[in-house]
Amino acid sequence: MASSDKEVETVIVGNYVEMETEGKLTIDIKSKISNFFWHGGSVYDAWFSCASNQVAQVLLTLPYSFSQLGMLSGISFQLFYGLMGSWTAYLISVLYVEYRTRKEREKADFRNHVIQWFEVLDGLLGKHWRNVGLAFNCTFLLFGSVIQLIACASNIYYINDNLDKRTWTYIFGACCATTVFIPSFHNYRVWSFLGLIMTTYTAWYLTIASLLHGQVEGVKHTGPAKMVLYFTGATNILYTFGGHAVTVEIMHAMWKPQKFKAIYLVATVYVLTLTLPSASAVYWAFGDLLLNHSNAFSLLPRSPFKDMAVILMLIHQFITFGFACTPLYFVWEKAIGMHECKSLCKRAAARLPVVVPIWFLAIIFPFFGPINSTVGSLLVSFTVYIIPALAYIFTFKSAAARQNAVEQPPKFFGRWAGAFLINIFVVVWVLIVGFGFGGWASMINFVHQIDTFGLFTKCYQCLPPPHMANATATAPLPPPKANFTHLSHHMHHL
Repeated sequence: MASSDKEVETVIVGNYVEMETEGKLTIDIKSKISNFFWHGGSVYDAWFSCASNQVAQVLLTLPYSFSQLGMLSGISFQLFYGLMGSWTAYLISVLYVEYRTRKEREKADFRNHVIQWFEVLDGLLGKHWRNVGLAFNCTFLLFGSVIQLIACASNIYYINDNLDKRTWTYIFGACCATTVFIPSFHNYRVWSFLGLIMTTYTAWYLTIASLLHGQVEGVKHTGPAKMVLYFTGATNILYTFGGHAVTVEIMHAMWKPQKFKAIYLVATVYVLTLTLPSASAVYWAFGDLLLNHSNAFSLLPRSPFKDMAVILMLIHQFITFGFACTPLYFVWEKAIGMHECKSLCKRAAARLPVVVPIWFLAIIFPFFGPINSTVGSLLVSFTVYIIPALAYIFTFKSAAARQNAVEQPPKFFGRWAGAFLINIFVVVWVLIVGFGFGGWASMINFVHQIDTFGLFTKCYQCLPPPHMANATATAPLPPPKANFTHLSHHMHHL
């Protein structure tokens, strides 16, 4: 068995060892500098990619979720879904290694081909699984990109309100379209590193600024007040820790993908050190006011530190847009036969049509905050929780498959029986709580946003003109009635 494991490791690593060796033979200094910043494939690169991709703009919406859930439930759901997300990311990594090993034993060559999740499902379980996985994954990543674009417009408005949010969406849509020139996840090395620094700054800015600001006069913490709000907040946290839809692409960019196993868990632990303090501090300071402000930036006073946080988040959202969109680029390239094209410019031109529907959807549904919960309940629940858990069970349901598995389940989880029980729990929990109750609550809230603001709204949750400040309410669903006077007074003096 030991020799078999050794053989498997050699098969998996094969091409990546050759790639590393080829890189070491390069003597040109310019190439070395380019490789250092541009060609990542180490464990550290994967960790930076996972952590940077996971936290993103949800830093700004988690306080909104805390106002819906209450402090205790908000913290509990973050810890719970953080662990659940790490487990299903581990399952995806196991299935990827299983698929890759089988294919490379058949002498398959992936030098010019990026393996994706739907191909893993196809190779292990057949075309029906592939079709379901492809549909959910692409739709989730599409709306994930939409959310980043909406977040860009929402954030920049708080340091420059000369243009409305819709106009900013047009501008940032054009900026984000430049991600078509980034070939693959290999090339996100420096961006992932910088992205994590940016979100770390923003998280601690939110924490410190909220504590220094102190609690607003008459602050109330009534959450959880309504079941609809409670499950809406919970599904936003489900979305927060569902960022592993790009796990396969990140693993494929690694030189030794079998080392990925615990990377997502370690990334999640770091992310929790950012999300828990920031969300708790902002909710402590502003309480129920957050029910009317899904972006935490909207309540904090203008300062150079806030401007810096907004700018850094804008850059990071550009990076995260690329993370979410790159797998869609790969799918489109494969569909039109351009995936193995050597010309970067031709591939970039072929990718541009992918950006157009993202741009359009961001203009139709600019509901920053509520859209996260809707995507979390309807798409994330299946894409990165239910489908991976079921795929693992069906892949290894036979005794022969379990015996020949490349990666055996950890002993401390109870081996196969324990792994299957955990997977069944994940499926049942997410199906009932995430998709069922969460989908119901999120859709009610989302429809309420459409009824209140309308599609193609020009400036979602923007402050009204001063003469209308007392006449306009922008409550999401539905605020405590007693807070209207205080809210209008507070907004008038921002």
